Amino acid sequence: MGRMRWVIAWSVLVAAFAGIFFLWYAGGMPLKGRSKGDTVPPREPLAQTPATTEHAGHEGLSTPASDGPPKATGEMAMAPGTVMVSSERQQLIGLKTGVVEYRPIDRTIRTVGVVEFDERRLADVNIKIDGWIENLLVNFTGEPVRKGQPLLTIYSPDLVSTQEEYLQALRAKETLSKSRFADIASGGDTLLNAARRRLQYWDISEEEIATLERTGTPRKALTIYSPIDGVVIEKMAFRGKKVMSGETLYKVADLSTVWVLGDIYEYEVPAVKRGQAAGVTLASYPGEVFYGKVSYIYPVLTEKTRTVKVRFEFPNTKDWKLKPGMYANIELKSALGRRLVVPDEALLDSGTRQLVFIDKGQGTFEPRDVKVGARVEGYAEILAGLAAGERVVTSANFLIDSESQLKTAIGGMGAMPGMEMGKK
Repeated sequence: MGRMRWVIAWSVLVAAFAGIFFLWYAGGMPLKGRSKGDTVPPREPLAQTPATTEHAGHEGLSTPASDGPPKATGEMAMAPGTVMVSSERQQLIGLKTGVVEYRPIDRTIRTVGVVEFDERRLADVNIKIDGWIENLLVNFTGEPVRKGQPLLTIYSPDLVSTQEEYLQALRAKETLSKSRFADIASGGDTLLNAARRRLQYWDISEEEIATLERTGTPRKALTIYSPIDGVVIEKMAFRGKKVMSGETLYKVADLSTVWVLGDIYEYEVPAVKRGQAAGVTLASYPGEVFYGKVSYIYPVLTEKTRTVKVRFEFPNTKDWKLKPGMYANIELKSALGRRLVVPDEALLDSGTRQLVFIDKGQGTFEPRDVKVGARVEGYAEILAGLAAGERVVTSANFLIDSESQLKTAIGGMGAMPGMEMGKK
């Protein structure tokens, strides 16, 4: 057991002297360029500790012990790992500090999605009567259409016969209305209303019925109109094609508003709210951001990916830059309110602990463990360990940490059984 302690002690000692040599070499004249007659100018150590500490006599770590009386106990009270760095050395290594403060922060959630049609703005154009397509007025996919715009005409023998029945019912009403019997007189109205309803079921407008009554001539073709403003996204109609009732001839989509469907990880879902603002970018338009909002959070989790689908709603541009099928990068921010934060660069994360170095003034820097929350926009939320107004090292803190660990390691060797770090 004693042999093992000696091995550990000598290993730590060798590492310590290697670090001391590095610090000495960085601050003084390189060994390679020295001749025997060269004199080494006095060097100021990177980190200094009070002369009364147990590490006095180690070059680069502390100043030489004075011959005067020892300092008071209050002056020696320092946290383990505390180091001292002169102002000249701070400038040399580029040491900077930042303030611990309260500030409003936002959590940014990023994901990818796909542009989709707004399902509420889709329409099928179909017919309710058998017949043959006579004329195509909108003849290619992608053509923009307006609500009420004629799309095609259909010839239907059933339509012609129904119009003739309506004209007969109209003439019968005029004849039967002259009857002295009320039942017979009202029978004409019944026949006429039945024929009118049949035409209405086939989407014959009141204007067209009025034209039929005025001219007395049945129309051979039925005109089909677009139900919405939009773009033809599918076309199944061809001139001369026989069509059956219920058959879809066009699909029209209103692209003034589109959806973007994205997947949000389950741990991020609580930060997403309906109506929350969001932005998307597209590979087709680099540098351009399109703004919309969260319109719906789906109630089902995808087990394989552990994500929840979220629907975003975006107004489209006049030239329809947001095209269904495009991939989109989605970004949304969730306000976390005012939180105690430090600059992200101040944190030293070893994997098992997180610490910062506090600027205590007069070149003294003290390590302190902290508990970290959200890390957003270059800042880290501090849950415990710091108070507002304190200053922390944000640059060269790795050098300070190395010096602190070296000091702690050398101090630990002096406490090992069989080791003496002081003078003999």
